[in-house]
Amino acid sequence: MNLNFKHLIAIMIMCLVGLNFGCNKDFENTLPKSYKDNVASLGDGSKKVLYIILDGVTGASIKALAPQNITLINEKATYTFDGLTDDNLNVMTNAAAWTTMLTGAEYTTHNVTTEDFSDLNLQPIPTIFTRIKSTISNARMVSIASTAAFNDKLAGDATVKQNLTDDAAVKTAVLSELSTNNPSMVVAQFHGAETAGAANGYTASTPAYANAIKTIDTYIGEILTALKARKGFSGENWLVVLASNKGGGVSGGAVGSNIYGDMSRNTYVAFYNPRFSSFLINKPDDNSYPFLGQAVRMVSNVTTNGQALLSNASVGDFGTSGEYTFQMKVRSDGGTASNYAHFCGNMSNYTAREGLNATGWDYMTWGDSYYFSFGGAYAINVGVNIRDGKWHTLAFKLFNSGATRYVALFQDGKKVITADITGKDFTNPAALHLGPGKATSTSDGASISFRDVAIYNYALTDDDLIVNMKKEISLVVPNADKLLGCWPANEGSGTVLKDISAAKNNFTINAATSWLTFNEASPFVGGNISQEAYGTVPNGIDIPVMIYYWMNIAVPSQWGLTGKLYSPKVNLPIN
Repeated sequence: MNLNFKHLIAIMIMCLVGLNFGCNKDFENTLPKSYKDNVASLGDGSKKVLYIILDGVTGASIKALAPQNITLINEKATYTFDGLTDDNLNVMTNAAAWTTMLTGAEYTTHNVTTEDFSDLNLQPIPTIFTRIKSTISNARMVSIASTAAFNDKLAGDATVKQNLTDDAAVKTAVLSELSTNNPSMVVAQFHGAETAGAANGYTASTPAYANAIKTIDTYIGEILTALKARKGFSGENWLVVLASNKGGGVSGGAVGSNIYGDMSRNTYVAFYNPRFSSFLINKPDDNSYPFLGQAVRMVSNVTTNGQALLSNASVGDFGTSGEYTFQMKVRSDGGTASNYAHFCGNMSNYTAREGLNATGWDYMTWGDSYYFSFGGAYAINVGVNIRDGKWHTLAFKLFNSGATRYVALFQDGKKVITADITGKDFTNPAALHLGPGKATSTSDGASISFRDVAIYNYALTDDDLIVNMKKEISLVVPNADKLLGCWPANEGSGTVLKDISAAKNNFTINAATSWLTFNEASPFVGGNISQEAYGTVPNGIDIPVMIYYWMNIAVPSQWGLTGKLYSPKVNLPIN
């Protein structure tokens, strides 16, 4: 954190705790009457934290359900529905999530990965209870949990620990603590939504899960009412943190996968104080990431025969029945319009100008656009320009409706056309090829680059296909086990395009090819998300940093905290 940002935070805290503004009704009895400097006020009792942990509550569910009390909190909070438990690829557990959000360290430091807390190591990274205890000797820290392991493993230095049987008992104990004692920090752990989600599913449309969230929301409303009813509330300044420990569902993924798509990590986080303005933090737009890297480039003219052939000639043979999906990205850089350049397919005589095989399928250039050919004399004129030096997504799927078989063509996020292909044979003895091959005349040449080729043995839904074909390809796709082949074509050198699917059928490219380096921002294609993008929303690792700064506790570099401080927007009424 740079010096200017520290000064900004100090000024913000001064505004929150010390300035005597004329307040409207929303802000009655929320701020202390006077301000003491950070050192003098350390442990003076005015700066307090209520930390409510919502196990298994996805941010997406909170957004969809809009629970009454949480919605009111959002009106005075910095908050997100796109929060993350962490930005790793490990399998997520409650224990790992709790440990991260109470220490400010990820699992590679605290070592917790399983629900039994095996290998827990708090020596290098103590919990917030330990840090506050060592800094503010008279702090009363209370941890009230519906899961005994939460307190037993992580709240050793809490002043008071209560292990209770359910969320209702947790709520009751929190109400009692707020009404009868003088806590510096109260941590409340609610587990009911996690139990309901694990048994029934973690979606807002699941009644048991939705009802569990709504019940917790009712408890939150009661707790906030009790907080404002405290006898000393007029001299106190509370930060209320609402945070999911994790989301729900299957977790983990392949390198390069989008962590935002891992619903086990999707969380809701809110930093609330009645002085705060509402500030929603969304995850970055998927369309904002450039498509960049390298691609194999195939050039066709009367002397050059750029192409890649698949080792297994049966792959890409779709026959007269069955459902399949094919997708790829192409970039046409030809200097002039081209006809008859058969740039992808399994028809054998793709060097011929007009004579097509009686069976098989092929994409071929036609002016600035292209045809989709199949079964010899049958062809669909797509009529959409692709010869513009930009990346485009092309795909088709074969699917059945009753006794009729159809092909649907897609380009750049849209379904272009659907046609009846009943009885047409999409099998050819020749191997699947990429590249337009040798042109028969100078007017038929082409320069086409390829990326992200994939074949599935089922028909993706239109929505899944449109989303999937835009992304930079990986094995983190719908039904990856149904891939017949998956070729990123991003090697950058060599003569092999590797199949990263389980099939391992590689393309071999000839010497007439080259490698294109590119960096393109396009509405049609999306690059892989950067690791830095996961830090643009609150993570579990960030919460301890906010708590320390709220309580005027300096965070030295020796603590090894890597979380970020989210500066709330402050509403300062005018006298």
